[in-house]
Amino acid sequence: MGDPAKNPTEDHPAPQSKISKKIQKAPKADDVISTITEDSFISFRKKFYFPNDLVMKVPARTDRACFPPPGYVTVYEFSLRTGLRFPPSSELIDILTICVVCLSQFSYRAMSIVMGLIVLFRDRGVVLFSECLYRMGRLFSDAQRRISFRSKWLDIRTRDPSKGWISNFFYVQNDWGLQEKWGKLKELPVPLHIGAEDLLRILKLPDLDALHYEVRYLSRYIDEEYLFKVGLSTQTGR
Repeated sequence: MGDPAKNPTEDHPAPQSKISKKIQKAPKADDVISTITEDSFISFRKKFYFPNDLVMKVPARTDRACFPPPGYVTVYEFSLRTGLRFPPSSELIDILTICVVCLSQFSYRAMSIVMGLIVLFRDRGVVLFSECLYRMGRLFSDAQRRISFRSKWLDIRTRDPSKGWISNFFYVQNDWGLQEKWGKLKELPVPLHIGAEDLLRILKLPDLDALHYEVRYLSRYIDEEYLFKVGLSTQTGR
């Protein structure tokens, strides 16, 4: 009869490193130590034009993104690259308040889209109300309560954040009454009185193709020059 067929993995077991990689889970926000330092703040002030009176704090090794000190909010470095400036815009504060969530819950995609839309609307001389945001897409949260953005009819492109984004967080003094700890997302109300035609009228666009174009290339609206143009940044970057 001969020897029974051998399992090929018996003679050539999988390397332990490969096995460990398969079972390794992605780090959670409450497990990660911040890599931000005082030198990071010097760079942030120069690159993102922080106000001189903005109070920032470097997280200690025992601090976590989900639990900022009382009186502070957590900010990820990628949020600065997506157009977040201080003080936060009134539109962003309104959205955070209605959704009962904090700044650090927003993913790169969600923050870049929301900030891009805020600037797009301001550039057209109007304000991005929460009803308009809901009509353009939907904010949703994952199992860890991190928030992203989905749209069924708009092609919204975003660039991926840096690989080490989860450890690049710091604290900013909460002078704006923002929620400080992570909360459960409350969906925006359904705007029954706002449709696609209303968005075109509000944004002064000729047709849906024009709206699709603007939204598809939202990333250009979070450039420093646009942020300065609509009053969200104190300098143009030049």
